This record gives sequence, C-alpha cells and structure tokens, in this order.
Amino acid sequence: MQPSDDHPPSSVTPEESPRPGVLGIVVRIVLPVVLLAVGIIGYEKLSIKQPEEAPPRPKARPIEARVHELKRQDYQVLVPTQGHIRAHSLVTFTAQVSGRVQTIHPAFEEGAFFKKDDVLLEINPIDFQVALISARAQVANAQLNLDKEEALAEQARLDWKDLGYKDEPSALVRREPQLKAVRQALALAQAQEASALRNLERTKITSPFDGRVLTRTVGVGQTIGAATPLGEIFATDYSEVRLPVSTLRLGDLTLPEDTDDPPLSVTLQDGLDEDSTTAWDASILRTEGALDARTLELFAIARIEDPYGLKSEKVPLRVGQPVTAAIPGKTLEDVFVIPREAVSRLSRIRVVDPETMKLGTAYIHPLHSDDDHIVFKSSSLEDGTLLILTRLVYAPDGGDIVVVVDNVSEEAPEKDKENKTVTQADKKPEKTGK
Repeated sequence: MQPSDDHPPSSVTPEESPRPGVLGIVVRIVLPVVLLAVGIIGYEKLSIKQPEEAPPRPKARPIEARVHELKRQDYQVLVPTQGHIRAHSLVTFTAQVSGRVQTIHPAFEEGAFFKKDDVLLEINPIDFQVALISARAQVANAQLNLDKEEALAEQARLDWKDLGYKDEPSALVRREPQLKAVRQALALAQAQEASALRNLERTKITSPFDGRVLTRTVGVGQTIGAATPLGEIFATDYSEVRLPVSTLRLGDLTLPEDTDDPPLSVTLQDGLDEDSTTAWDASILRTEGALDARTLELFAIARIEDPYGLKSEKVPLRVGQPVTAAIPGKTLEDVFVIPREAVSRLSRIRVVDPETMKLGTAYIHPLHSDDDHIVFKSSSLEDGTLLILTRLVYAPDGGDIVVVVDNVSEEAPEKDKENKTVTQADKKPEKTGK
C-alpha cells in the first residue's frame, strides 16, 4: 500500500538526519577551555595574600670598646740601641826580663782584682843579683881610677908651679885626657849598675794600673822571655760600650762629636734579663769617625764609671755583658702619643666624641714611631677626645659607643679582674630643670 502524501513517514534514516553546524562545535570546545582559564586566573588573583606590615627595625646595639683619652704633651724621642761591654785598657801582660817564674801572687789569678804597682809575678832573681854585684864592683874600680888620676893631676899642677913657670900648664900637663877617660869609665860603670839594679827590680812584675785579670797563660817554673805573654789584664776605672745608631735616626739625636762637646747621659739596662730592674748610668762622650761598612750605622761610645762597684754599691757590669739603652733625642712639643695598636692601615684611627659618644674616623701623619707608640700632631682633634683601642670590624661612623674600662682592685688577685661598662649616661649626667 502506498503511503499517503498527507501523512509524513514514521521514521527517518541515518543518512537523512540533520548535521550540527561549525559554530556549535567551536562553542562546545572553546567554552570549557575559556571557563577553565578564567577560573585559574581568578584563583591566582584571589589567592594572593595581602602583605603584612614589616616589623620595626631593631635598634642597633651599642659598640663596646676600650678607649684612651687623647691629651697633648711634650714627647722626648728615645732611640733604642744595644751593645756589649768592652774593657778599658785591655793589654797583654809581658815581662821585661828573661828568667824562670818563681812565684805567682794571688792577685794574678783569673778574675782577681789588683791595685797599681801590686806585685803579680816574680822571676828568680839570682842571676840579676850577681850582675848587680859585678856592676857595683866596676863602679868601685872606676871610682878608684878617677881618684888616682885626680891626685896625679893635682901633683902635676904643683910641680909646674914649683918649677917657676909663669904661663899656664897645658892640658896634657894637667892630665885632662886621662881625667876625662876615667870619668867616662866611671859613668859607664854607674850606668851598668843602674841597669843591673833595674833588671833586678823587674824580676818582680808589677801592675801598671788598677785592674783585673782576664786570663793567665804562665805557671810557676816556666822559663819566659822579655816578649812572652803572661796573660791579659784590663783597667777597672771605667768600661765602654759601642752603641749603634741607624742613619735614619741620626736626625733625632745630637751626639757629641769631639771631646769638647758636652756628654750625653744615657741609662743602660740588662740585655740578658728583660725583667731586670738593674740599671747603670753612662755618658756618651764621642762617636766613631766613620760609618760601619756593613750596616751603615754610626757607633756612639758610652763610658761607665766604676763598672764593678769598687767605689760604690752598684751591681757589677762585666766585660762582654750585653746591654740595652734608649738614647734621648729631641723633644716634640704639643703632640699626641698613642699606642701603636690603635692605628690601622693607611694611618687611620677611630675616635669617639665624648659629648655624643658617637664613633668617628680620623687620619694622622706620624712624626715618630717605635715598637709601642706613634706620635703625631693634629689640629682637628681636641684634648679629651677618646681614642678607640679595640679593633673594630665593619663599625660604621656614627654608631653609639659603650666604653669598657678595666677595673682591677689592688687587693684583688689577678684572676679577679672584671670589666666595668660605662654608658653614655655614665659619661654625661642628666640635665635637670626640664
């Protein structure tokens, strides 16, 4: 049966169903993506936390430091030096006659003291006594010959007068040649006697000055000659020391160059013991005439009177003993003297204004320095300014300073040292009447 044209068919085939449009496809794909993106962006925006207010910056802590109060003063330059004590009149002792050593006196032992003209050593005198006796016999014989010739000369003068001659007799008649010969023979004999007596006296070898024995090189029974060294002795009236001075420091000193120049007083310290309080007074009398070829230093010669304390109660200062000294030089006026530890590189120091207790920086130009101190002048620093002694690292200018003072009780032991902190309030009293 054929369908009627007035009624549609009851079903449609797949090929005849309608297809969705391009816009619908785009909407179905893009819209979810857009919604997802909007959601992510909104989440990011809405999830940002509001920044919290930053806490206030903590107040900087004051800097603790040890200080030194600056004060202008006059400073005398001291040039350090050192040397070794050397003996005055160190000589090699010798005899003047030959012979066998018979006696050595206690004063000629090593280290012994002696006075001038003390007998130190004796040589056997037998041979010299015999020589003296022989010389005296020759003197007696020469005197006898002279007496004979004088008698003959007187007899010749009388005979000449008795003969009635009016003129003066000749020299030959007066026997003057004979008299001259016997007088010369007597003088020679007397000189030989004096020489024999002198040699006999020289068998007792005496000291030429007040001194001390350094070494002795002979013994009893030894045969010695006139040039044989007997030992070494030196005078004890004074000693000397050579003090080297660098040419860089000569401008700081006024050293005596001649014996007419006034001496320069200096104090010597023990060079073996740094803790020793023993000191000796000395005087620089002269300087050597040339610089040392190796070190280019000038040596000043200082004298120490009575180095062994023989005339006083001073501690002995022995030959060869090392000593140190500080030679006084010129005086620098109105300068600041500060510890070397307070100066950093580039000659920088850290200072504190005592009114505000604020940290600052200053640069100095040293006039003089030694191992412990630096001396400088400054027109920008005032007396009373506090110098920082503590080494500060990364401490900015303007920072507050707390002064640390070492407070050590005289009665407390060393272990009870404690630090006392002085703040700005301690430095400055509070103003009243506000």
